[in-house]
Amino acid sequence: MLDILDELNVPDGYKVEIIRGSVVVSPWSKGYYSRAMRSVCRQLESRLPEGHLMDRGPFLFVFPGEASAFGPDIFAAHEQVFETESSHLDGEGLSFAAELTSPSTRNNDLTVKADVYARVGVPVYLLLDMQEEQATVFWTPSAKGYESHCTMPFGGKLPMPAPFNCTLDTSGFQAPGSR
Repeated sequence: MLDILDELNVPDGYKVEIIRGSVVVSPWSKGYYSRAMRSVCRQLESRLPEGHLMDRGPFLFVFPGEASAFGPDIFAAHEQVFETESSHLDGEGLSFAAELTSPSTRNNDLTVKADVYARVGVPVYLLLDMQEEQATVFWTPSAKGYESHCTMPFGGKLPMPAPFNCTLDTSGFQAPGSR
């Protein structure tokens, strides 16, 4: 499946992921999503464990034993995860993943991705629901899903679990015109 993904000629403005064994093509984010992504990185990056990097970008993380490969909107992993010539990075090396929903990806972000991230042990998953204008942080991953979560409307301060141990200010995450 990854070989097929590598050979696809994806139009500009779209990204490709493997979700439950299916190739899914979705549009890139709306412009105002960048404001939220930059804010998350700015607030959390300095609280990462030593040797971990936070980024936004076109990286595909593969999950052994799962029929999925995701390109999270924001992610953190130990720098060693990136020491490869492969374009398929080890998803089990993620220490943090964040997704910003769109109408076409919202259901997968809320369900499939949350389940996979939990099963492979990603310690913290942040879901920015851009349609409902709320942020949910999930932690304590297990084979059955995340055991803990907290939801806050945009504009509030979301408590972030270890390793961050801070609050995430979600002011300004709303769409233009709704702030």
